[in-house]
Amino acid sequence: MIISCPACATRYVVPESAVGVDGRTVRCAKCRHSWFQEGAPPEAVSEPAAQEARPAAAPPPPPPPTSRPIRQPAPEPVAASPVAVAELEPEPRTTAFDEPLPPPVRSEPPPPFEDEPSHFEHEPPFRPRRNWLKVLTYSGVVFALVTGGLIAAVSYLGLPDWVPVSRPTFAMGQRDLQLDFPADQQERRQLPNGTEFFGASGTITNIGSTSHDVPPILIVLRDARDRIVYSWEVYPPKRTLAPGESMSVNEAVTDVPRAAKVAEIGWKPQ
Repeated sequence: MIISCPACATRYVVPESAVGVDGRTVRCAKCRHSWFQEGAPPEAVSEPAAQEARPAAAPPPPPPPTSRPIRQPAPEPVAASPVAVAELEPEPRTTAFDEPLPPPVRSEPPPPFEDEPSHFEHEPPFRPRRNWLKVLTYSGVVFALVTGGLIAAVSYLGLPDWVPVSRPTFAMGQRDLQLDFPADQQERRQLPNGTEFFGASGTITNIGSTSHDVPPILIVLRDARDRIVYSWEVYPPKRTLAPGESMSVNEAVTDVPRAAKVAEIGWKPQ
């Protein structure tokens, strides 16, 4: 069969079996144009087969011989057909790679976890900025309360023994209470049996206009290097003194260290 390129009009002679009855896509070898070529109808394909199936007709009998040869006219030359006897390049059948790719499938984002904030909630997903002025104010209030509590506890109970600070030997002077222990009334001597004896004498006077409770007295003995070698507490005979009232205190102890040289008398610290 003869097919023609619809783009450049180049014609090709191809066997009918190459196109088939259903037709196929072919491509021009000259201009590379592709098109779908319809196949030959079934009648055209079956007619040559029917002609081949018919028995060949008997040839006509030869003419009788004559004395002169019969000259037959020479056949006229047939003009060359403009059909290009060239092999048509069939269009290769399309494969899966020539087919258009399917549109990409858009995957849905996974649902947010319950503990993660959603961007579509009414509240913002960020934390509010801290107000440092409020933080410093609250810190100052807490520090003031703690410090005030510690000062009150130390004033009432005194420093604990494990605190590594120097503590005063005697308490501060009591209001309107006056101690009077002259040095010439402090006696230190050795008894006949060799025991060291120390005695202290003095008075406590209320010089105020109201009555006052009398706290204990502390007597401290120091050596030549001003180190405390002995101390004891003395409770006065009366716990309360009226305005202008005075009382005497006489106290003595034995077995004091031999290194004791100086005596100091004051109020016992709380």
